[in-house]
Amino acid sequence: MATPIYEFAQTSRGDASETGRGRAGRRGASDQPPVVGVIYNPRSHRNLGADFDCGLSPHVHIAQPGARAQLPAALAELAARGIDLLVINGGDGTVRDVLTCGRPIFGDDWPAIAVLPKGKTNALTVDLGIPDAWTLQDAIHALDHGGRVRRRPMEVTPQDDSNPGSSLAGVSGFILGAGAFTTATRAGQGAHKLGAFNSLAVAVTGLWALTQSLFAGRSNHWRRGARMRIGLGAGDVPMAHSGRGDPEMRQVLFASTLERMPAGIRPFGVLRSGLKLVAVDQISRRTTALIPLVLLGSGPKNLRERGIHQLAASHFTLSIDDQFILDGEAFPAGDYRVDLGPELAFVSP
Repeated sequence: MATPIYEFAQTSRGDASETGRGRAGRRGASDQPPVVGVIYNPRSHRNLGADFDCGLSPHVHIAQPGARAQLPAALAELAARGIDLLVINGGDGTVRDVLTCGRPIFGDDWPAIAVLPKGKTNALTVDLGIPDAWTLQDAIHALDHGGRVRRRPMEVTPQDDSNPGSSLAGVSGFILGAGAFTTATRAGQGAHKLGAFNSLAVAVTGLWALTQSLFAGRSNHWRRGARMRIGLGAGDVPMAHSGRGDPEMRQVLFASTLERMPAGIRPFGVLRSGLKLVAVDQISRRTTALIPLVLLGSGPKNLRERGIHQLAASHFTLSIDDQFILDGEAFPAGDYRVDLGPELAFVSP
């Protein structure tokens, strides 16, 4: 369920008319077995195209959409069954596609969601505390006997200032990055080929990025970053710049609503809840050498003066002249608005 560059014009809005009909069938008593809908991505890394056991229960309904365009119909059918639990079997990219295509169907009234960590990257399940070996049966059991973790995804919507009346569907996701993050994501594909995934891939790619930034000049693509403008809040106030390097460039932009990151990193410092950003100017090599301490939450206090900006925002706008990454997939350069999506209840052990 992925393409080399995400095409917003091809994002289906689904069929919102299915929503009311689907929600009416939710179970009314705890002694009734839950109705479970599963979106299964056979191309996810740990699924390896294997067949999913469809004989678990007559109350478990499994859909295997072969492409992103087939997701809205699959989700509408599950919604019409009045599911109590939506299980996403795949990685972060599969979660992004399901949340994006399901928003017009479920609106702000989603069923409980469980995620089985089957992708190359599973940052969301790290945040939720889901073990790697979690199964469908574990998720169903946790619906009544586990916990709930509430998270709001980001909603990234392209803006067309030349045609205010135009409207393209937004995309939901949990991790957005640009600049050297885009370069690191491409390098991370090499780490995957070497057998490094999840936290290990983050560590390998991060170490390589740090090495490049320490020894490369500002013209190097690792340190150059991307030309971008970031506007904060209702006033679209331009994010401050330290004056380090080109004021129109940011070496890295990273945004997320997750509270725990792979490999235990803390890019936002003490900030935990809500929509958080860290933007890095074209910092000096001396400050670059402090990045490992910053990621561990023990960097120096004058980070903004050094060119590292950690902050929270209700929403922000992004104008960028290079691709950016949302949950592992590249999106084209352009103008975007990033908002908070609906609060979702994720099932946890």
